[in-house]
Amino acid sequence: MHYHTPELVGPAIEAVRISARRLLWEIEVFVVDNGSTAEGREILESLADVRVLDVGRNLGYGGGANHGFSRSSGDFLMVMNPDVIVDEGCLEALAATLCAGAGCVGPRFLWDERGELLMPPSDARGFSDELTRALSGRGGRWERRARHRWRRSARRHWQAEAPLRSALLSGALLMLRREAWELVGPFDEEFRLYFEETDWLRRAQQRQVELRYVPSARAVHFYDQSASGESRAQQWFAQSAKRFRRKTYGAAGARLLSVAEKFGGTAGSVAFEQRSLPSDRNSGWLEVSPSPRGFPAVGAHFPEGLDPAWRLPADVRARHPELALTGRWVSDDDAESAPFSIPG
Repeated sequence: MHYHTPELVGPAIEAVRISARRLLWEIEVFVVDNGSTAEGREILESLADVRVLDVGRNLGYGGGANHGFSRSSGDFLMVMNPDVIVDEGCLEALAATLCAGAGCVGPRFLWDERGELLMPPSDARGFSDELTRALSGRGGRWERRARHRWRRSARRHWQAEAPLRSALLSGALLMLRREAWELVGPFDEEFRLYFEETDWLRRAQQRQVELRYVPSARAVHFYDQSASGESRAQQWFAQSAKRFRRKTYGAAGARLLSVAEKFGGTAGSVAFEQRSLPSDRNSGWLEVSPSPRGFPAVGAHFPEGLDPAWRLPADVRARHPELALTGRWVSDDDAESAPFSIPG
């Protein structure tokens, strides 16, 4: 499924095919074309053994997934963004977890091709989680509380060594049993973009579908390749967030969160105390975030401490040349440094 990113589709599919051939799997490959130029359609049509579903308009993530799944015949289904490249063994680990009883699974996502920076899990969407995030814009203890709460969730996933029960999976790649799909039902297509998988996973939990994060299944997520070029992405996010809150917490809960966001305000820019990485010989985590609040963030563990000569991986900086990033060094026991800028 793609939206104005045809150049990413071929490499993403080829990585899946390499794994499928090694495993002797028979697979069906559909590309749901939610938006292409004439040149983009030509790229898609040149792909071998791929069925391109030209829907004529942008169905959104949920509509595109529903459209593709309804035309498939496999016992296992997978939806994947074109900005994802699966590592060797990723699909095998996901499928093995499904065979062990899970209904829907997701991989460990990496931000860089050398696999140093771990992507965070999706944000927790319980009411108290949402309320804490909404108030974090006030800064100070509100922000620290929200960041520490986020960090506990992130480290639970980053440090997992076996499949972990979790609903904080990313729609960038989900693999699921067909019977789970039929039990829970399709994605809610009223979500134009964002929150579709969050809503589906919440409904799956309500139907007692086992959800698992699989750390041995690794995939690189180039992240934000479609949304960064879409001027309406933030508007769609706000609309979807409003719909999700009303659907999940009711009108009163949604209003309370809206009030909390206005009370919380918006975090401004960070006054960096330093422009280079600190030197620390103790074991800890480097957290890197585009948000001034410092979360959500990607993370990398350095058991021998942080080298101030560390630099952002070149492939990440090449994809995001203008992105301002906030860094924090956090010890294993959760003591954090002042924020600093991340050199390229």
